[in-house]
Amino acid sequence: MTRPTRILLADDHALVRRGVRLILDGEPDLEVVAEAGDGAEAIELLSGAGAVAADLAVLDVAMPRMTGLQAARELSRTRPDLRILILTMHDNEQYLFEALKAGAAGYVLKSLADRDLITACRAAMRGEPFLYPGAVTTLIRTYLAQAGAGRDPDTVLTPREEEILKLVAEGHSSKEIAATLVISVKTVERHRANILAKLGMKDRLELLRYAIRTGLIEP
Repeated sequence: MTRPTRILLADDHALVRRGVRLILDGEPDLEVVAEAGDGAEAIELLSGAGAVAADLAVLDVAMPRMTGLQAARELSRTRPDLRILILTMHDNEQYLFEALKAGAAGYVLKSLADRDLITACRAAMRGEPFLYPGAVTTLIRTYLAQAGAGRDPDTVLTPREEEILKLVAEGHSSKEIAATLVISVKTVERHRANILAKLGMKDRLELLRYAIRTGLIEP
């Protein structure tokens, strides 16, 4: 008999975890093997010598200490074998895009969990993405809007922004970048702020990971 998919469930509300666990443990091919109250605890449980043996992490978006999106980014880097699903109450376009950029295999609304979560878990383990119908509509609408504006939807950053991102990721200061590109420090800072805003990131470490992931620099 095939071993059940081992799941780590992270949500800061014990009552929600209990309800989701009931849904998952009710299926013969799914088994919750660990629970976490926030993203940091999820990473602790899934890392190191005594790491929980899990195949799939189901992460809430909004949690204290570390959000599900932050945890997903870190786990995508440190546990590439782990499949990740985002479970959230937020039908939010920005969260959806951030989840996909963070490496999540799917985005499931809590309000539809009893209908969608099991299907999403099985899809993730098959290596297939799962998005609820509204999310698919959002992605198509965004793609068409970008294409209609004459912009390649796969190109998030302008060539100049990619140039600056590469130099930032390599550890150069704004002053050094300005000298290299023969532009003002103020222009570099403006580009840097635009890059962070476009990518939904906060600091150089996240920019570094993005630059490695997109092939701008080598790890």
